[in-house]
Amino acid sequence: MAKFKSLVLTPILLGGCVAGPDYSGPPVLNSATPQSNFVRLASGITPNQPALADWWTTLQDPVLDALERRALASNPSVEVAQARLRQARASVRKERADRFPTAGAQGTAVLADLPGIDLRSSQGNGTSTPTPAPPVTQDPDTSLQFYNLGLNANWEIDFAGGQVRKIEAANALAAAASYNAADAQVQLTAEVAQTYTNLRDRQQRTGALRRGLDVQQQQLAFARQRFQRGTVPAFAVGQANRAVQATTVDLAAAEAEIEIYLNALAVLAGEEPGSLDSLLAPPRDVPLPPQAVAIGDPASLLRRRPDIRAAERNLAAATARIGVAEAARFPKISFMGILGIGGTSIGDLTDLGNISKIAVPQLQWGFLDFGRTSAAIAQTRAGRDEAEAQYRQVVLGALQDAETALARFAQQRRTVAALAEIKQSADQSAILMRQRYESGVISRGDYLEAERQQVLAEANLRSAVAELTGTYIAIQKSLGLGWNEATVAT
Repeated sequence: MAKFKSLVLTPILLGGCVAGPDYSGPPVLNSATPQSNFVRLASGITPNQPALADWWTTLQDPVLDALERRALASNPSVEVAQARLRQARASVRKERADRFPTAGAQGTAVLADLPGIDLRSSQGNGTSTPTPAPPVTQDPDTSLQFYNLGLNANWEIDFAGGQVRKIEAANALAAAASYNAADAQVQLTAEVAQTYTNLRDRQQRTGALRRGLDVQQQQLAFARQRFQRGTVPAFAVGQANRAVQATTVDLAAAEAEIEIYLNALAVLAGEEPGSLDSLLAPPRDVPLPPQAVAIGDPASLLRRRPDIRAAERNLAAATARIGVAEAARFPKISFMGILGIGGTSIGDLTDLGNISKIAVPQLQWGFLDFGRTSAAIAQTRAGRDEAEAQYRQVVLGALQDAETALARFAQQRRTVAALAEIKQSADQSAILMRQRYESGVISRGDYLEAERQQVLAEANLRSAVAELTGTYIAIQKSLGLGWNEATVAT
């Protein structure tokens, strides 16, 4: 009796167990643990928490806002990430459904001809009385007919919790896919803003190059006049002409880059190249970053960046796979059942009194596999270690991205301030040189050179402002901004 109870209770108790380690959250980072504040802080940086979504609105450019909306709605890379998310969620539903029995209907018709076997003589009449042998002149019956309609069901009991671990892994992978979709939005919004900034920078550069080219052409004409009068040597004309040709080359390159960025923005918005020219071709100033930039702290960065959260969910999935592999050590119990109606003629399919019932319990236990299961477990444990190392690598990379972006932003602010002073000095010098030229104190060549220096200073300042905006965009990208928490349903 005791042995019988043991045989009955042991599977029940084991059936409530789940093989493998339980996931206890992201690992301790040790030396990679972030500090309470970022290291590369500078003036204008505040520890306030930034807005997670729509960070680009801080640039206050309505055209950029419209581009971001179109890109988020139609960009193929976002659609790819969302399709992968739908696949992962469907995988969760499949794994959950695998815990339940499967049932279906089947119909069977067997028509056989077996020469050499007399099926009539092999069929008993249900009694112990032998069936008389048929006359020698009678041909043996070698045909067999069988018809059946019925239901079948199969169910494998999750004896060691392997299916539970599969569901855990599928849930974790679905969550990782959600965060990968969010990371695709982060990458996309930053790329759109950066490309848009580059476009506006090239448009402003083109205007400055045209103004500079106009001044250089005047300088070339003035040099030719002086050469014809014999007041300057021929190399002065050649020098002025080389300057004109160099600016012409720069202007052609800037115009080509404008077309490249126009095409890139159209594709980012999910449209064909050239479709957004009417919206983007009119030049606009480069959008300026706000005076105060909210960045939060490193701990909030780790919670916010979707690539870090995806890496953590991949680690959870890798941990659950260990349980799936360890569940293979335990026996498997499955049941198959068949309920049908039929017989040796088609008319038997309507005879409700002729019901056949089959129940087949099955126990499988691969206790001798020559180390296959142990190797599979070792493989999954190594996969978990790899996922943990990747998590730490992503965390360190995120902190490096943020610190680097902050350092470049601070340096670029100083650069813009210096170039603004140079621009102001060039403006004052150009005004003074114009007054002196009109008074006849200096030559026209000196005045044109002052104008050229003014145009150059303005172009350098505008390019520096564009680079400053680019570093601001890099900060937003490094902080993991540009997605909406509500859209990531895990």
